[in-house]
Amino acid sequence: MNETHATISSGAPNFPSGRYGRRRDPRRGRGRPLLIGLAVAVVVAGLTLVSIQQYRMYGDPTYDAEVITYTEITDDQILVDFRVTVPEGGSAICTLRARDKDGFEVAREQVTVNAPPGEQHLTARHRLTTTSRPFIGEVMRCREPA
Repeated sequence: MNETHATISSGAPNFPSGRYGRRRDPRRGRGRPLLIGLAVAVVVAGLTLVSIQQYRMYGDPTYDAEVITYTEITDDQILVDFRVTVPEGGSAICTLRARDKDGFEVAREQVTVNAPPGEQHLTARHRLTTTSRPFIGEVMRCREPA
C-alpha cells in the first residue's frame, strides 16, 4: 500500500520505495569536515617544520653582507668595498666575484674578514684580479669560518 498525501507530513518528499536507492543517513557525513581540518593542520605543521629546518641550514642572518661600492675598475682588477655583519668579535668567510658587461664571471675569491673585539659590523676592502674588464663587483655570501 502506498502512502497518500493525507498520511505524509507536509514538507517531506514522497519517494517510491526502491526506486532511488537507499537514503543517506544524515548523521554519517558529520565527521568529514573534522577529518579534513585535521589533515590540513597536519600538513601545515609538517611544512612549518621543514621551513624551520631549511632556514637553520641555509638562512643565516648572523652573517649578512652588502656592497658599499666598487671602484678602480681597470682591464684586470676591481676594488670592492663591503660591509659585513658577524657575531660580536667574530669572523666570516665571504665570497666575492666580479662580472663583465655580458654577465660572465671574470673573478671569484674567498676572503676572510675579522671583526674587532666587541664589534659586530665591519667594513672591508678587497682587490679582485680579473681575467677581463669587470663591470660589477659583488659579495655573493658570507658564512662562518669552518
